[in-house]
Amino acid sequence: MPALDGMRILDLTQYEAGPSCTQALAWLGAEVVKVERPGEGEPGRGLGSGDDFSPYFTYWNSNKRSVAIDLQSEAGHGLLMKLVPHYDVFVENYGPGVLEKLGLGADRVCAEHPGLIYASVKGFGSDGPKSHYKCFDMVAQAAAGAFSVTGEPDGPPMRVGPTIGDTGTGVQLAIAILAAYVQRLRTGKGQRIEISMQEAMTYYMRTMVAIGMGFGDKAVQRSGTGMSADIELYPCAPGGPNDYIYIAVATNRMFDALAKTIGRPELSEDERFRSRDGRLKASDELRPIIRAWTETKTKQQAMELLADVGVPCSAIADTADLFRDEHLRARDFIQTVEHPREGPVEILGWAARLSESEVPLRAAPVLGEGTDEILRRDLGLDGDAVARLVQDGTIALAK
Repeated sequence: MPALDGMRILDLTQYEAGPSCTQALAWLGAEVVKVERPGEGEPGRGLGSGDDFSPYFTYWNSNKRSVAIDLQSEAGHGLLMKLVPHYDVFVENYGPGVLEKLGLGADRVCAEHPGLIYASVKGFGSDGPKSHYKCFDMVAQAAAGAFSVTGEPDGPPMRVGPTIGDTGTGVQLAIAILAAYVQRLRTGKGQRIEISMQEAMTYYMRTMVAIGMGFGDKAVQRSGTGMSADIELYPCAPGGPNDYIYIAVATNRMFDALAKTIGRPELSEDERFRSRDGRLKASDELRPIIRAWTETKTKQQAMELLADVGVPCSAIADTADLFRDEHLRARDFIQTVEHPREGPVEILGWAARLSESEVPLRAAPVLGEGTDEILRRDLGLDGDAVARLVQDGTIALAK
């Protein structure tokens, strides 16, 4: 049985910070009903493609249902409010004040439905001097300090590639929702949850802060890709843009294995390199020795030779490499789902494996795919009532 079987979520999220949260819960077995506007749906549907089939939307909305309701109309607002008591959780990540203007803010919805878990993502929270600022992933990264520690020491601050400002926030919100759900099972009480993207992003800054500045007395400096010659990025053959290996030696034993593998066992006895501190100080002398070896190997060859003797390392995988990775495929992390319009589509899977909970991966829904079924099931509407709502533009069905 899916772990979250029976948990029901109304999903009023868009783009990534909110959808990543509700998708994580859907992958654990919750029923997630995504409420979208008729016509275009949520903005992520058109991102990068301009049509209803967007890889971006597909990646963040699998295992969900879609209901298309015009929340700006009185009838649409009424429909949503009637749906709320049939669900355990209400999740939204609209900009500051948007849902309040629609009469769907936390104060009103929770007052009418005190057992509801109402969860919100806000860029900078709902109070404080920056609470009215809008936010996206890159803005959250900048505001939390991630740019400042990324890049070369003599270069400008840089954005972190993965969208941890969005998804890192969404996953933290999913954890909070699960905690609130367990608490509600014990007490019967709902509650409000709010997460700030800036604050969530700072969670991922803790190691940099702790190692580089203690308790806030100075700014951490950028260090590029490595900390020393034995924790560093090295080029490999044949010299393409991603033909690199990252090596992370943490102990003397690992360094001994590295030295032997690259054909330089005498390095282990060299006074300059016999300790972690020594290798740090002598990095300029050690780097060209390691590089001379890596440049004669492909990144996969170098990885296999070093990893097999216990040296932590990895070839630099590009995004196409992920889909060719024999290890990921052997673990069924690359999954094929059947999209109703596009046919078989390969997507990246879900990392958490639960021995007693299996939830098959399903493609993201087309807009309005579940409108008719869900309104009939939850609100008891008949075919004529649904048809009238379609005719007046309050709802939309899948085309």
